[in-house]
Amino acid sequence: MDGRKLSGGWGWAVPWLFMAPMLLILGVFVVYPMLCGTVLAFFDFSLLRYNDNGNLMGPHWVGLDNFRRLWSDPDFFIAFKNSCLYLLVVPPLQGMALFFAWLLNGQSRWEQLARTVLYIPVVTSTVVVGLCWRWMLRSDGLLNEALRMISWGNIEPIPWLTDSRLAIFSIMLATAWQGVGYYLILYLAGLQAIPRELEEYATLEGASSWQTATKVTLPLLKPTAAVCTLISVISALKVFTEVFIITGGGPQNSSLTTAYYAYLTAFENFDMGYAAAMALVLAAAIGTASCMHYLFFNDGGWNVY
Repeated sequence: MDGRKLSGGWGWAVPWLFMAPMLLILGVFVVYPMLCGTVLAFFDFSLLRYNDNGNLMGPHWVGLDNFRRLWSDPDFFIAFKNSCLYLLVVPPLQGMALFFAWLLNGQSRWEQLARTVLYIPVVTSTVVVGLCWRWMLRSDGLLNEALRMISWGNIEPIPWLTDSRLAIFSIMLATAWQGVGYYLILYLAGLQAIPRELEEYATLEGASSWQTATKVTLPLLKPTAAVCTLISVISALKVFTEVFIITGGGPQNSSLTTAYYAYLTAFENFDMGYAAAMALVLAAAIGTASCMHYLFFNDGGWNVY
């Protein structure tokens, strides 16, 4: 086919034809459910409500009533507080990932092996990771047994999952353990993209290793850090699987998160409209956090990305 004829006629359609299958999948399985969920938040729709004839009653418009229910729902405030509290996992997770990336930024065999070992949890199912951590954090689990052996039996078992003050932080351990390898690879890519000539030039100018790291390497790593922290913040706010597997939101809702509470409302109480309102509030919170992150990292511009 003549490329000149194609570019002058229907050439513009060729890229769209290649993208059409994926755009169709995204439209059906992502965009359409998002739009439906947004609209459903303003309706009262329960799968347990039937009319006198035994037929399921359809959704009916209630406006902002679902959001007023959220305002007076103490469980929702607990869940939303825990979702925000889960952001505490972001700084140590990013710090560990950056430290290991710096430490393993080489091509020796042990560095390659260490990177592989640290990345294995990333490709492991979150369900499997959750089950393993639930077993390790039990009163008679591996972690308490290790502490007992180290202390010669002088330490009482720590109630990692049954103490309402520790449960949410115990889940964070599992999240950090599984996520550090993912961000390590991203930081490693950022480090290896920095031209070596800049660091060598700083050394020739008399800069110490610390000055080179803080004045040259870290500023050039800012775009990578921006992406990593943004992904980590979004993942922390919408955490679900770890909570579902490890604690189920307990004890006494102390580890309940917004995403998990929306799941319980939709698929155990079958109150779809109310669950959609929770999801919409969570989406708004994620959007707000993303905007704050953008302002923090970039002082109002997009050049960092």
